[in-house]
Amino acid sequence: MKAQAAIAMEPATVPAADLERIFRENHAAVFRAAYRITGNATDAEDALQTVFLRMVKRGPDAEPVDNMSSFLHRSAVNAALDLVRARHNVRHVPLDDLEPVLAEPAQHRPDRLHGAVEIREWLRGALARLNPRIAQMFALRFFEGKENPEIARLLNTTPGTVAVTLSRTRDRLEKEYREYVGGVA
Repeated sequence: MKAQAAIAMEPATVPAADLERIFRENHAAVFRAAYRITGNATDAEDALQTVFLRMVKRGPDAEPVDNMSSFLHRSAVNAALDLVRARHNVRHVPLDDLEPVLAEPAQHRPDRLHGAVEIREWLRGALARLNPRIAQMFALRFFEGKENPEIARLLNTTPGTVAVTLSRTRDRLEKEYREYVGGVA
């Protein structure tokens, strides 16, 4: 996506053509980010709509947006996490088990497919319990495949902070998963 100049998102001053252009240039990426979190197209579409409705409703005192694609990506992750939190009765998986499952194609044996679905549901619930900023870092790293320096730039922090946060989050989620499976993992 193209780099865009800072745009003050004031409803009275942003021409409809600019909003339409921003939507056309970014809607697919926003949908993909939300889909990776929610796991279904309907919820991803809801998150997409939420992101752009929030953008339209930004008040005149809102900060200008310097990097529109980054702003929209973070907004998509947050909106998707909000949906997951609202729609799941959270249950309590090691992350070493999750990475391959999240990347695997759907052509599994039936027993593995069922396990993958259960792990994905558990992970969505676990993300819903995390602090939103930590959940963003996790989603950017493990769902979006972004490296720590890029995550740091997107979230206005340092790569070291990202690395420590992700390490602690992995440890926490692995512990929760072991508890979820009854200490068997």
